[in-house]
Amino acid sequence: MTKSESLKKYREKRDFNRSSEPFGDDKPSKPKAIFVIHKHDARNLHYDFRIEVKGVLKSWAVPKGPSTDPREKRLALPTEDHPLEYADFEGTIPEDEYGAGTVMVWDAGTYRNLKTDANKKKGAMTQAIKAGHVTIWLEGKKLKGGYALIRTEQDKNERWLLVKTDDDKADARRNPVSTEPKSVLTGRTLAEIRKETTPKSKDSESR
Repeated sequence: MTKSESLKKYREKRDFNRSSEPFGDDKPSKPKAIFVIHKHDARNLHYDFRIEVKGVLKSWAVPKGPSTDPREKRLALPTEDHPLEYADFEGTIPEDEYGAGTVMVWDAGTYRNLKTDANKKKGAMTQAIKAGHVTIWLEGKKLKGGYALIRTEQDKNERWLLVKTDDDKADARRNPVSTEPKSVLTGRTLAEIRKETTPKSKDSESR
């Protein structure tokens, strides 16, 4: 599948004349092995967990956000692929647009595929997602260590679980979702991002 084909659903859902979200570049890009977690205050507050695979961001919506406790299994719902440029997106999506609400870069960094450290097989991440079992090591500013994405249901209502692996970065006492609320990109809170990036309505501009 080409990059343009991967982003087809993403682009169909958005009006880029109204939303400042990136359209995305169709040119092939070198693998970057980055991850980003967006905190998204849309209809319901949730976290979007994204990892770069073949030049796009594979994405899952995690309602409760990631945990550093291996005993916690967090629901993760797959969403459409996003362009790599979305990794730096922070702002407010206008009302009546898909995903309307404020978006923050809650965490970001690099990752590596733990299942292929020994043989470095090309396309291994794609195969892991297809098989429904991804195990990666995150090097973020808030999250570090191993995480597993495990598919529990397929078909139309596909569901996954995001689970912290039991390693030396696990910490049941931490709750970064609650204690570390600011953007790693700009240091802003959701309220500050909303105030600074919410598009002005035509009524307010005419006053």
